Amino acid sequence: MDIDWNAEVVDQIDAHWRDRLRPRLDGLTDDEYFWQPVPDCWTLSRRGESSAPMSFGGGEFTMDYAEPPHEQELVTTIAWRLAHLIGGLASTNSKRFSSEAMGIETFHYAGTAREALQQLDDEYETWINGVRSLGTAGLTEPQGEPPAFAHAPMAKKILYTNVELIHHGAEICLLRDLYLRNSPGKSA
Repeated sequence: MDIDWNAEVVDQIDAHWRDRLRPRLDGLTDDEYFWQPVPDCWTLSRRGESSAPMSFGGGEFTMDYAEPPHEQELVTTIAWRLAHLIGGLASTNSKRFSSEAMGIETFHYAGTAREALQQLDDEYETWINGVRSLGTAGLTEPQGEPPAFAHAPMAKKILYTNVELIHHGAEICLLRDLYLRNSPGKSA
């Protein structure tokens, strides 16, 4: 049996995106976007206001960061999780599917939930269309970088990105559920 592996890879994530993840993000408010379920969460901050060891971003808002290992896993806001997904997609898109150079260090992160969702939609659309354009043969081509994965097939990079979208998307959905049940002014 001939299998169109590109169609299978695309369908896996696109069905998840359309039917599970993206609808759960509709109506995201700025209060939810920046809500901190515990003190000292990593988040997005106005330039120069972050208390994290490092911060990335080329615009008014930067994303908290520090080199691993960490003493304990950090809790993050929805804003941080979305920035992580959007920045990762933008970086991959710029290297693989568009001509505009972009990385997590220079990306202009959104200061509102609405802007972040638009960035996510735009980067996802570029990414999924780029993956489709690879075809099955393109999935077998070497990644080229980073050096540790230079000879690994593009399929490895695409499947890793699928995992990131599913994993961090689920975390965002959980944070939304917690916000609705535990945020100030809400009844449990």
